[in-house]
Amino acid sequence: MSDYLLIGPASPYRGGIANFNEALAGAFVKSGCKARILNFKVQYPSFLFPGKSQYDCTGQLPPVETDRMISSVNPASWYRSAAHISGISPDCIIVHYWMPFFSPAFGKIVRLAAKKCNAVVIGLIHNVNPHDRFPFAVPLTRYFLSSCNGFVVMSGSVKKDIEKLGVKRPAAIIPHPVYDIFGKPVSKKESAGFLGLQEGSRYILFFGIIRRYKGLDLLLQAMADKRVEDLDVKLIVAGEFYEDERYYRELTKKLNITGRVLFTKRFIPSEHVKYYFSMADMVVQPYRSATQSGVTQIAYQFGRPMLVTRVGGLDEIVSHGKSGYVTDPEPAQIAASIHDFYVNSREKTFSKNVEQERSRFSWEAMVNGINRLSGEIRKISGK
Repeated sequence: MSDYLLIGPASPYRGGIANFNEALAGAFVKSGCKARILNFKVQYPSFLFPGKSQYDCTGQLPPVETDRMISSVNPASWYRSAAHISGISPDCIIVHYWMPFFSPAFGKIVRLAAKKCNAVVIGLIHNVNPHDRFPFAVPLTRYFLSSCNGFVVMSGSVKKDIEKLGVKRPAAIIPHPVYDIFGKPVSKKESAGFLGLQEGSRYILFFGIIRRYKGLDLLLQAMADKRVEDLDVKLIVAGEFYEDERYYRELTKKLNITGRVLFTKRFIPSEHVKYYFSMADMVVQPYRSATQSGVTQIAYQFGRPMLVTRVGGLDEIVSHGKSGYVTDPEPAQIAASIHDFYVNSREKTFSKNVEQERSRFSWEAMVNGINRLSGEIRKISGK
């Protein structure tokens, strides 16, 4: 029975990486492996965090034992964390990586731990390139990547990004699994009642934190397209602004779509996610850049058709014309797809196809893929 240590955020921290980490830990346990999480004590200093809060206030506990030890800005905690790992002596260390800010901490911890235990170190790489400019991003990312024995990536584009940095290690491409942590779908009637919306109206959903790379402004421009305007469809923007919201407010006024765009302006707690996805006819991700996205996997959980842009690995997840649409990140194309969706009544067929395709993205496949990669690395390295 393999023993896994997962390094990365978990409760009380919120967000997609924390959700992923906890779901993966639970999947390891379900498969018969041992798993525990090495969590942050300090993830971001408060003055660096762009949102209102880093924390999930629901009090929900992770599914496995969790140790909060890592401070991203305190090197002393890196040495303590490495000593802690050495004492546990896991068979495999999995490190979630998504931005260069954490490279010094993660790179140092696993280097120190590897000197004292025989663990395989696998980087689970959500992003190689940061979504926003970051000083010394390339050398910092190389520093972390070179501390790993191998990588798990969830799209081919991320694998190519690693190769471009000249870091040669075994890598497995395993698609992002479908989440099962947000509850079961509910009726549109129940969702409308909870959200205070009108049952029977048409709604599309933009879900998640709002940053420029996610292309909300492109979707707003598509909403102003005459083809979409004539459909009387409304856009729900369910997420917290990580940048100045005035730009988006002013854009909606300029485009004369204020009455057709509903902003929540807050982080959506896990227990409320089901209402937003169940209410939506289609989930739209008009991203300018991406690798993969947890939002698509939530859409799969709730059987919702998707519109994604042809960036990163998103077109590897959504089948154009079957489970949704894949377009260029361009307002006219986005508008054309929304128009086609409603005019040709695609929701029922696309939803059925989404449910059929969901089986491609399982946590069992993720666990099995990591186990195989760990075994291959041991054969190569003699660990």
